[in-house]
Amino acid sequence: MNKLFFATVLAAASVSLATAQEYTAPAVAAKPSGGPVKNASYVIDPTHTFVMYEMGHYGTTTNRGRFSTKDGSVQIDGTGASGKVDITMDISSINTGVDLLNRHVQSKDFFNVAAFPTGRFVADRIDFSGDKVTDVPGTLTLMGQTKPVTLKAVRFNCYMNPLINRQVCGGDFETTVQRSDWGITWGLNFGFENKVKLLVQVEAVNVQQ
Repeated sequence: MNKLFFATVLAAASVSLATAQEYTAPAVAAKPSGGPVKNASYVIDPTHTFVMYEMGHYGTTTNRGRFSTKDGSVQIDGTGASGKVDITMDISSINTGVDLLNRHVQSKDFFNVAAFPTGRFVADRIDFSGDKVTDVPGTLTLMGQTKPVTLKAVRFNCYMNPLINRQVCGGDFETTVQRSDWGITWGLNFGFENKVKLLVQVEAVNVQQ
């Protein structure tokens, strides 16, 4: 598939999703559709794809925040047992639920979104058990630095979306990282933990049906 055609398909899928979002519930129930389709291309649905983080706060509570995604794609290979992933995150969209904290984590103390407004996860392999994704080993780029990260599936499923009549695949994924690996060190010397748990929810639409 050439890049121009792929871009056209992605745009068409985005329009379909936008139309679907006008409804509060499908007229019919979603139906199981088996696993991801061999040789298929999937486009990330940004309305159902987010990255959440959890970080310990002085050994008591947990600080949480969420990033939106800008765009992304998943390509399943010809065997149906692997593939590629490329997702871009909008780091400037971070939302902790507290305006003052939002401004702090956007500053140079943390994500420095003025200089690094996006992050990126890329994987050249997807691990399956049967038709279920189990692990996605790849790299995460933040603050201009790229480090290895493996996302482990907590759940995974594919279904036929009755609103757009296309297969949708996705799931919940988790990993734990050390934020200092990306140069985010603020607060480490006075009670903020280095360990950060990432919780990723992803849904992607088959654009080749």
